[in-house]
Amino acid sequence: MQSKNLPKTIAVHAGTVPDKNTGAIMTPIFMTSTYVQEAPGVHKGYDYSRADNPTREAHEKALAEIEVGASKALAFSSGLAAEQAIIQLLNPGDRVIVCDDVYGGTGRLFRRLFAKYNIDFQFVDMNDHELVRQTATKNTKLIWMESPTNPTMKVIDIKAMATIAKSVGALLVVDNTFASPYFQSPLLLGADIVLHSSTKYIGGHSDMIGGCVMMSRDDLFEQLKFIQFAAGSVPSPFESFLFLRSIKTLAIRMEQHAINALAVAEYLEKHSAVRKVYYPGLPSHPGHELAKRQMKGFSGMVSFDLAGNYDHVLKFLKKLKVFALAESLGGVESLINHPEKMTHASVPEELRRKLGIGPTLLRLSVGIEDPRDLIADLEQALTIS
Repeated sequence: MQSKNLPKTIAVHAGTVPDKNTGAIMTPIFMTSTYVQEAPGVHKGYDYSRADNPTREAHEKALAEIEVGASKALAFSSGLAAEQAIIQLLNPGDRVIVCDDVYGGTGRLFRRLFAKYNIDFQFVDMNDHELVRQTATKNTKLIWMESPTNPTMKVIDIKAMATIAKSVGALLVVDNTFASPYFQSPLLLGADIVLHSSTKYIGGHSDMIGGCVMMSRDDLFEQLKFIQFAAGSVPSPFESFLFLRSIKTLAIRMEQHAINALAVAEYLEKHSAVRKVYYPGLPSHPGHELAKRQMKGFSGMVSFDLAGNYDHVLKFLKKLKVFALAESLGGVESLINHPEKMTHASVPEELRRKLGIGPTLLRLSVGIEDPRDLIADLEQALTIS
């Protein structure tokens, strides 16, 4: 067995080779906007850093290596910039089927920006496969899903969505941010494009903004590469360097995130002040068996409904000392978020109610601290007088 085929080894070495000029083990930061040419159009493969940059090129190579099944990857300046590039593959009149429990920023991008260009976005419950089949018409060009979803942690059958997409000639796009490349490989399950907000687990330290797309089809890569070049939403060389650094610890971080999240979810499920816990790693989760089939681990995101009302939520949040109330997720530190008023405030109120995104729903991004400290923090905060 070649150890370099194993995920932990791939994460450490992905995209990086010693610098041929100096022997530096870390990829240099090429902080340049332009490159000297020997003659017009004669250069060493680089002419302008919006098009290509050696540090970003190494970052993209690493992204392709860690997403199993991918041969190509593109890096963007944010997760939403990556999403925008994918939607720019479409034409007016095209239909996109979107999982109803999608990240609020994704829904906002679709409803408020791209819908005005006559792109038809249909938000449906993708656990209802028959409804998805009925919604998939001949002008459906994309099926867009997350699994697990944000924030109610639905597990959606990637293979089933791939089958439906292929039946109408559509592409399947999977936002793999919550699972990370370490715990889920959508391309092996039939997806055409995998998307990440690399701000989250890939970056892992709450100090960068970025996005990426991975794929195996050369035609999709060429189309998206042109959009990346023409629109220009690229990360800087410095950010690319930091993402390369972070990828090296992705595997060990994800394992600890998952260990801690399961401990927190099991604790919350038994607590009398908690009405319901949403975590695919719990046997009580309706998607637990599917998650076991299509994921290698359950990652670090846990949502739960607090018993009581919004006043109880505010008291609980104020008492927390280790968990920080903040947007985003996937960093080494533990965060807590109130989706209704924070990440999903832009979701139409009627849909929020239907999905269960109400005043008592909270979302945890469980970090890599000692799980005993995390549980102790929750314990003292749940003692609400």
